[in-house]
Amino acid sequence: MKKWTEYLEAVKAYSAEWAEPQWMTDLRVNALNKIDELPLPVIEKVKFARWNLYNVKPEHQEASGTIPSFDQMNDNPMIVQAGETTVFEQISPKLTDQGVIFTDLITAMQEHPELVKEYYMQKAVPVEENSLTALHAAFMNNGVFLYVPKNVVIEEPIESLFIHNGDADAHFFKHVLIVAEDNSEFSYLERFESQEDTAKKLSGNVVVEVITKPGARVKFSAVDSLGANIATYMNRRGYLMRDSMIDWAIGIMNDGNVIADFDSDLVGEGSHSEVKIVAISDGKQIQGIDTRVTNKAPHTIGHILQHGVILDKSTLTFNGIGHILKGAKGADAQQESRVLMLSEKSRGDANPILLIDENEVTAGHAASVGRVDPDELFYLMSRGLERAAAERLVIRGFLGPVITAIPVKATQEQLIATIEGKLSK
Repeated sequence: MKKWTEYLEAVKAYSAEWAEPQWMTDLRVNALNKIDELPLPVIEKVKFARWNLYNVKPEHQEASGTIPSFDQMNDNPMIVQAGETTVFEQISPKLTDQGVIFTDLITAMQEHPELVKEYYMQKAVPVEENSLTALHAAFMNNGVFLYVPKNVVIEEPIESLFIHNGDADAHFFKHVLIVAEDNSEFSYLERFESQEDTAKKLSGNVVVEVITKPGARVKFSAVDSLGANIATYMNRRGYLMRDSMIDWAIGIMNDGNVIADFDSDLVGEGSHSEVKIVAISDGKQIQGIDTRVTNKAPHTIGHILQHGVILDKSTLTFNGIGHILKGAKGADAQQESRVLMLSEKSRGDANPILLIDENEVTAGHAASVGRVDPDELFYLMSRGLERAAAERLVIRGFLGPVITAIPVKATQEQLIATIEGKLSK
C-alpha cells in the first residue's frame, strides 16, 4: 500500500489549479488521510485486493482520444468529456431559464459552490464508506452536475459521454451528482467508453449519486464500455425521499475487471426503486456486482432484476441484497438474478440475500445459473435459423429488459452492436 500522505502537496496543487472552493480542497485532503485507515468494500465471492485500483497520477492531463463530431450530436442536453476535459456542452435556454443546471462538476463547484457542497458525498455515498470511496474523493478528476428544480419536467433525455483514452497515463476517476427537486421528472443517460486500448495498467473509479426529493421521478440509464486495460470500481447509488422513484437500467459491457456497488436507499415513505442490470463477461475478465436495495421507510418498494452472460474463461458474480429495516412496515423487496453460461470454462454465481428486520412485509427472490434453454434453441432452429444466430437471438431477448429501457435509439443500437460483438468473438 502506498503512503498516501506523500501526495498531499500534489492534491492541494491539483485543487488550486481547478480553482476549487476551500471546502473541496479540505475534503480531498481529509479523504487522502483516510485511504489507509479504511477497509476495501466487501463484494462476496470476488477477490480483487490485488487489482490495479490504486494507480493514480494527481496532475492535469490534456484532452485526448477521438472526439465525436458536432454534427453527430442531437439537440438534447449533453456533455462530452475526454479525460478530464469537457469538450462539448449544450443545454437549451428554456431549461436554463427554468433553473436547470447541467455542467461539468468542476465548473459547478466554481459557480454553485454551496449547492454542490450540500450534496457532494454527503447523502448518498459518504467519503469514508471504504478505502475506494476515499481514494475517489481525493483524486476525482471531473464529472458532471445535474440539478433539476421543483416541478420541472424535462421531455428530452439528458446525456453524458465520458471518453477514456486507454493510451494515456492518467487515472479515470469520474463523479456524477444528480439532484432532483420535489416533483421533478426527467431521463438521464450516461456512457463510459474506452479508446486506444493498450497494455498499460490503469485505474478507474466512478461514483454516481442520485438524490430524489419528494415526488421526483428519474429514469437513469447507463452503458459501460471501458477497455480491457482498466480495472474499475463503480459505485452508483440512489438516495430516495418520500414518494420518489428511480428506474435504473444499466448495461455492463466492459472488457476489463470490474467491481460494482449499485445501491438504492429508500429513506422516504412510499419511495420506489426498480433496478435492471445486464452484464456480459468474456475472455479472462472478472466482474463482481453487488446490487442492494435498503427499505428504510414504510411502504417502500425495491425490485432487482439482474441478467448476465459469461463466455470463455471469464467470471461473473451477481450478489442481490434486499434489506428491510425495522420500522419499514408494508415494504416490498423482490429480486431476480440469472446467469447464462456459454462456456464450460467460465464461472457464474447468482447469490440472493434477503435481510428482514420487520413484520408485515413482502419479500422474495429467484436465482439461477445455467445454459441456454435447449427448447428455445430447437424452436428457433426449426424455423430455419442457424444455431449461432438462434443462440444470439435468445441472448438478446434475455438481456432485453435493459436494452428497451435505454431512452436514445442510437445508444440502444450501440448496445446491441456491443452485445453482438462480444458474442461473436
